Amino acid sequence: MTNIVGSLAVPDFKLGLFSPNCSSGLAVTTVPERWSGSWDDNMALGRLADEVGIDFLLPIARWIGYGGGTNFHGSVLDPIAWQAGLLAITEKISVFATVHTAFNHPIVVAKALATASQIGKGRAGLNIVAGWNQPEYETFGIELPTDHDARYARAQEWWDLIRTLWQSEEPFDWNGEYFQSQHLEGWPKPQGGSLPVLNAGSSKQGRDFAARNADYAFTVVGGPEDGAGIVQSIKAAGQADHGRDVGVFTLGHVVCRPTRAEAEEYLHYYADENADWDAVDNLMRLQGLHAQSFTPEMLEMFRGRFAAGHGSVPLVGSPDDVADEIARYAEAGFAGMTLSFLNYTAELGDFAAEVIPRLERKGIRLPR
Repeated sequence: MTNIVGSLAVPDFKLGLFSPNCSSGLAVTTVPERWSGSWDDNMALGRLADEVGIDFLLPIARWIGYGGGTNFHGSVLDPIAWQAGLLAITEKISVFATVHTAFNHPIVVAKALATASQIGKGRAGLNIVAGWNQPEYETFGIELPTDHDARYARAQEWWDLIRTLWQSEEPFDWNGEYFQSQHLEGWPKPQGGSLPVLNAGSSKQGRDFAARNADYAFTVVGGPEDGAGIVQSIKAAGQADHGRDVGVFTLGHVVCRPTRAEAEEYLHYYADENADWDAVDNLMRLQGLHAQSFTPEMLEMFRGRFAAGHGSVPLVGSPDDVADEIARYAEAGFAGMTLSFLNYTAELGDFAAEVIPRLERKGIRLPR
């Protein structure tokens, strides 16, 4: 069984797959071979990822799409149901659920995740997201707090209530600022008493929340150069402010071909010639208005990155190129990163056969 939360002192760079529960994955493109996001394709991917030694699967949570010709992310499998289904058909891989604290009641989430943990015999994880997308708040009929501190104050109480449900052996009442409940009973419990926790957030408040609560912070960076400073600040905050050892993940999109020229040609084909630019611009506009994951400078520079992989860092080239680039993130102090592909099942096998052995030979990843 894979234990994603191991000693952070051991050089074992974690690899996960991000957003396969979504139509098109992270690629905002119109090409016909783009990822379907269907349950059948996700089952095939889960089994393949388990077989080749990928450490974890991580979904996105969305309720409405971003428009454009493809209505990017208009079809998204529910993360908790998706998690439970994949845990039931795999043996080693960890599977996370991404849960928005604004849209999901903590009592319901605590029971659902405890159930998933039992299904997966301890392989379930939780990715906590405070939320930023105003149109989705409107979908739920609630107001997006403009104050980032307020979003994370609610998220903190949400997580505190879930942990108390998992830890308490007796019924209890809860009288907080955001939640008031009586005669709560926290059964069933997760296997092992809790779940590994990611926190996906790139604002100052998000990174502080991760330092306080998460096993791993999951954050956007421009590259390994600025990423090294972000890793140091998150880890320092975890230790100095909370006495916790926090790892840091970032996210990348992979285009790996036998040669760099072939990889760059394919990237140009799907993320330039055939990008869904209306959806790209809608996504970037909403990120700029309501999120703090990307600085204004990053949004200005990264339009192509959004088409290729939702603003994630590029891992493009031959197997040697891709392995060398991933190694730069390991050297910058990251504990791991997530990967996305234009078509996950079509490309993961070659990545596992060509890139992962190179990472093992570099000494940044242990054989599975």
